Amino acid sequence: MTQPSPADQLRSAAEVLRQHASIGAYTATPAGAALLRVREPLAQWLDTEAGHLDHDDYPAAHPHALAVARAITGDTT
Repeated sequence: MTQPSPADQLRSAAEVLRQHASIGAYTATPAGAALLRVREPLAQWLDTEAGHLDHDDYPAAHPHALAVARAITGDTT
């Protein structure tokens, strides 16, 4: 199996955030409600970083975004 590109990993995480936006269980706690408020800005940041990678082709420049994306998707690579 081919490892997804860093840009693909960022976009996948953004999609995960957007797909789970309407799940009411997240609002059961203050932390969950806060996550709902920041999910779209976070998804936009990940998409922006993916766009930079499409043009820069230098994944090491975006380690924080990749770490966040991998935490969201559960990717351990």
